[in-house]
Amino acid sequence: MSGIEFLLNGEITRIENPPTQMTLLDFVRARGLTGAKEGCAEGECGACAVCVVEPDEAAGRSAYRVVNSCLMFLPMAAGREIHTVESLTAGGELCEAQRAMAAAGGSQCGYCTPGFVVSLFAEHYRPDRSGPCDTMALSGNLCRCTGYRPIRDAAQSLGPAPRDDFRERLEQPAPALESLKLVGFSRPRTVEECVARLGEDPDSKLVAGATDLGVESNLFGRTWRHLISVEAIDELQEFSNTAESVKIGAALPLSAIGRRWRDAPDVLHEWLTLFASPLIRNRATIGGNLATASPVGDAAPLLLALDAIVHLASSNGRRTIPLSSFFVSYRKTAMEPGEMLTAVEIPKPLAQFVRFYKISKRRLDDISTVAAAMALDLESGRVSRVRFAFGGVAATPIRAVDAENTILGQPWNDTAVERVQRVLDRSLQPMSDHRGSKEYRLEVSKSLIEKYQWEHRL
Repeated sequence: MSGIEFLLNGEITRIENPPTQMTLLDFVRARGLTGAKEGCAEGECGACAVCVVEPDEAAGRSAYRVVNSCLMFLPMAAGREIHTVESLTAGGELCEAQRAMAAAGGSQCGYCTPGFVVSLFAEHYRPDRSGPCDTMALSGNLCRCTGYRPIRDAAQSLGPAPRDDFRERLEQPAPALESLKLVGFSRPRTVEECVARLGEDPDSKLVAGATDLGVESNLFGRTWRHLISVEAIDELQEFSNTAESVKIGAALPLSAIGRRWRDAPDVLHEWLTLFASPLIRNRATIGGNLATASPVGDAAPLLLALDAIVHLASSNGRRTIPLSSFFVSYRKTAMEPGEMLTAVEIPKPLAQFVRFYKISKRRLDDISTVAAAMALDLESGRVSRVRFAFGGVAATPIRAVDAENTILGQPWNDTAVERVQRVLDRSLQPMSDHRGSKEYRLEVSKSLIEKYQWEHRL
């Protein structure tokens, strides 16, 4: 196959020999659809927002998911149904989200407005919405001149979505992704096919949501000889919740985890809210966040505190290892050449008291200076199980095992906190950078132990 085909604003669009690392944003703008704009090229501003029709958790139903088109390589659009802001009018009439923005005065220079409209449109038509639109759906869009009050007013003025073509479209299934093989890009349908392709070309690079690789391509000019997309592999989209464990497919978008883990502890939803923006969470995956092995990735600390296990596959077979053994050095994992991450498994029962903390310059949509997750079980007032996990304090995400061991079997009190802090003083080795000094990171990590113990007493 030499080309791709997808629906763009309701019209079949075919491209022969698509450039592998051309972004969807550059493509739509070149076609005159200039409502989507480049602001940051790294998924922070939302000016490039477009809607993708994707499966909803309800069988046979669809939903509009907003994504950053600057972080979506053009071949990833193959087989999809995509809407830019230009398609939201019907017969020349503005959609309700557009009218609400205009009526509330939610636009000034107008640069960011189309992105806000796309996010508001998707929230307006969200299948499970009841009551006013959730303004958190707009938290991935930035405005520098209007201010957020009129934008919030516009969102809260919208009632139920009208019974129109856009709403009726959601009653039908979303398009299924098919196998694809182009020069420089392929999209297999099974894990076996994927690892076979990895074996054929060891220099191939796996990609899921491209929220990390897209930034490397846009801002640093990185190129890869061959990209293998894992988005069409059904096994990697699976989710199961049994009495023994919760198993999450490596390519399941973060936003889908929150929707599918219906009885998840509160800490999971708090963690997801702090994890980038809604637009990023609609594309980013838990497998991708772990496989990058970033020392400040937000997934690792919580999963380490929950004793997660990672499932790996290669042409030599499958294996599982504890996540605590997965990170071996800076940006390096225990995966062997030709191996891929297929799932993350969290054993049950979960700890009695779990918390996640993120210290960053902004509360939302920012990279952590320090991230920490803590889990604790008590029996008769004494510590029977404890996990202290941190990101941003070493070359890899870590568990403070020595600190855990020093309080096992001991009462969970101020004395235990002091013991843990003394161990952290000599065991954590943070570095200084523009987000914070090593001294700051160490003191923050120690103070979070106090905060955790204080919250446990509430």
